[in-house]
Amino acid sequence: MEHILGSNWTITPAGGSTGEAYYAQTEGKRLFLKRNSSPFLAVLSAEGIVPKLVWTKRLENGDVITAQEWLEGRELKTEEMKHPRVAALLSKIHHSSELLDMLMRLGKHPLTPDEILRDLKENQKVLDRLDPRIEIHQAIKYLEKNVHDVHHDVHVVCHCDTNHNNWLLSADDRLYLIDWDNAMVADPALDLGMLLYTYIPADYWKNWLQEYGVVPDSPMHERMKWYSVSQALSFIQWHQMRGEYDEATIRTEKLKTIMKRHDIIK
Repeated sequence: MEHILGSNWTITPAGGSTGEAYYAQTEGKRLFLKRNSSPFLAVLSAEGIVPKLVWTKRLENGDVITAQEWLEGRELKTEEMKHPRVAALLSKIHHSSELLDMLMRLGKHPLTPDEILRDLKENQKVLDRLDPRIEIHQAIKYLEKNVHDVHHDVHVVCHCDTNHNNWLLSADDRLYLIDWDNAMVADPALDLGMLLYTYIPADYWKNWLQEYGVVPDSPMHERMKWYSVSQALSFIQWHQMRGEYDEATIRTEKLKTIMKRHDIIK
């Protein structure tokens, strides 16, 4: 990274799952750098969903480096996820034809419940040798039983990881949703289910979803339930495959909470 910016810049790793993100600063200037970000980042920046894209550079080896504004700010607290502005920004994302067109041009096809279930089952066959967990098998049985009831013909750009630490509130009070590496074209219930069941008190759902722009019905609730379980299971598997067993255990407890709330297990 130093040879791109010059020796007067201080560059430090920014963490994250890919290890390809960095903070860079010099006198009066600060940037957030990332290697091989998706071209999708430019559209997200233009829509004001992520901090401003400053420049993009292609290296001789084919790698692409992007630089964004490095903003003073903080991640949202869990209790702040019920704020109407969270619902409004997620609605903007889900209703953006520009985002959807760009992601489709990048080769993303609508993700179906059948594909999600197939991938979860294939991964679990491998992981069972390492750490079989009864809750995971109960979750998969629930997903199998209901997979044919949750098909939906409306697909949008889904972030796929609406965890509170991916919501950035800047010092000038602007809200962003960052870390788009796992974005997919899918049923909006994929984002809504995990967010609502993780963060929003049940008695606040109606108000929150009105701010988002929908009046939920029974089929929508069933789809959100299905996707909240499938996404929780996906995160458990991801941590298991990385050898992060403590985090997998934490995620398993969250899965159990979701399943108890759904009366899938007692």
